[in-house]
Amino acid sequence: MSDTANTISPANTSRTTYIADVAVVILTRNEEANIAQALDSVSGWARQIFIVDSFSTDRTLDIAKAYQCEIVQHAFHNYAKQRNFAINGLAIESDWIFFLDADEWLTGELKKEISTVIGSNPVENGFYIKWRFIFMGRWIRRGYYPTWILRLFRKGTARCEERGVNEHLIVDGAVGRLNNDFIHEDRKSISEWIAKHNNYAGMEARELFKGSCRSGEIDARFFGTQAERKRWLRNHVWNHMPPLVRPFLFFTYRYVFRGGFLDGRAALIYHFLQALWFPLIIDVKYLEMRDLASRQD
Repeated sequence: MSDTANTISPANTSRTTYIADVAVVILTRNEEANIAQALDSVSGWARQIFIVDSFSTDRTLDIAKAYQCEIVQHAFHNYAKQRNFAINGLAIESDWIFFLDADEWLTGELKKEISTVIGSNPVENGFYIKWRFIFMGRWIRRGYYPTWILRLFRKGTARCEERGVNEHLIVDGAVGRLNNDFIHEDRKSISEWIAKHNNYAGMEARELFKGSCRSGEIDARFFGTQAERKRWLRNHVWNHMPPLVRPFLFFTYRYVFRGGFLDGRAALIYHFLQALWFPLIIDVKYLEMRDLASRQD
């Protein structure tokens, strides 16, 4: 285990009866509003539960200690490095690994499906699962759903691409899809959402400034997976559109042409923030980096 990792809850690692041979890994930093929701959804189902915490200063760890899970603290550099640390550095005994964010939870239907699928010893080494996004108590469906994310994979077959943000898992071998959704439902305030995405905007701007796809990342293919198609569109379409203009086009596409306006007030707020304000802040930060670099040449 890394020198920067610290296991702080050995008393909570005793094995209890479980349903699925899965190790659930949850990355945390100051997630007291969400962590119980995530842990409630997998406790008693998963064989192992790991909390990889980036030195939270709130009640996250106090809440987690009430559950049968192993808590490991590890310094945060970016999500890719944190996920790769979890894959390679945790004492995972289960045959399968599921990355669950602290603001996400698993439905009973999905847990039953996962148990059945992995119990059949499938040929696939990983599975894409539909991500259902809840915002202000409302399912943001039109313009956003379904989003397919690879979170479940066989131990020893996957790694995370090294990106500062929007990282994806890369699985060796066949990959399939499951039928049921898992849920994203962040219980933090809008102010915290804005602060987090302002930080993400800086990461996105740095990735944009670096340029297109680099070695060790997922392929950028229009006729590939949803993630590969999005990467292709980013590299070959989005990055060639005028900064400060493209966010308005993206918002119009999502909110108008994809029917986001049909999901009510919560959808208006979300699409405005995520499809307009967020990419606009990315562009502003990117232009600032570009101008600074040109002055230094």
